[in-house]
Amino acid sequence: MTSKLGAIRYSDLVIYAIVLAFSLLCLLPFLMVIGGSFTDELEIQAHGYQLIPGQFSLEAYHILFVQWKVLVNGYKISTIVTVIGTAASVMICAMLAYPMSLRRVKYRRFLSVYAMLTLLFSGGMVPWYIVCVNYLHLKDSIAALIIPYLCSAFNVFLIRNYFQSLPEELSESAKIDGAGEATIFFKIVMRLSTPVIATVSLFIALTYWNDWYLGVMLIDSSDLQPLQLLLRSIVSNIMFLKTSDAAARMLSGSLVPSEGIKLATCVLTIGPMVFLYPFVQRYFVKGIMIGAVKG
Repeated sequence: MTSKLGAIRYSDLVIYAIVLAFSLLCLLPFLMVIGGSFTDELEIQAHGYQLIPGQFSLEAYHILFVQWKVLVNGYKISTIVTVIGTAASVMICAMLAYPMSLRRVKYRRFLSVYAMLTLLFSGGMVPWYIVCVNYLHLKDSIAALIIPYLCSAFNVFLIRNYFQSLPEELSESAKIDGAGEATIFFKIVMRLSTPVIATVSLFIALTYWNDWYLGVMLIDSSDLQPLQLLLRSIVSNIMFLKTSDAAARMLSGSLVPSEGIKLATCVLTIGPMVFLYPFVQRYFVKGIMIGAVKG
């Protein structure tokens, strides 16, 4: 009996050690990005990226924060777009997934096929741009950064499959008590679907926060540019200064920390999302498993 308990404990320790080692391997690139962002450019060129900076430098962050008001405005735009877009997108995807999950809905298969087609085929960039600008008038506005990503068929199917795992007796008993479809959806179905809602919310928040494409296509005003687009422009300008002969002569031997700026932009952009993960982590596995496998 004692040997069996000892074997079980030993095997648990081995599993814990493997998981810990894998976790450290996943954390290592993130730590190297942080360390590299504080490393002098000459040190990076001589020895590559290091976990601990060989020669500490804040030059990359100094260049990024030269126009700190523009950076703060980019954070504000990205935060507004992420918060509003995530809330609206989750609600729209859930409202589409709900009738698709009900067997009593006559055209639920048609809705499923229609949503599936958007995953398989795309209208192309030019038709998409014409619809957004000429018909929806999505140009130089916050709505232009939110509306195009409001509904994703992938998220709809995840939510639909989770809804299908809920017992239909719940809605039937609620109907006997006089509840309508809206009451059943908001007060019963949505409250029981916290795992998949939290998981999909994370996916959508990451999409909005990391997006720069809509800013390139639909935003001309510098006051409405999201953070990712601003940082992308800064990195592009730095790379131009590094590769242009005329710019090199103007700098007269000054070294531009191009690699450090790349790493510093990563640190600035991933910060808010890192703090979001702990709040949804406990729902993530359950939500993605049931939403992907069921149905």
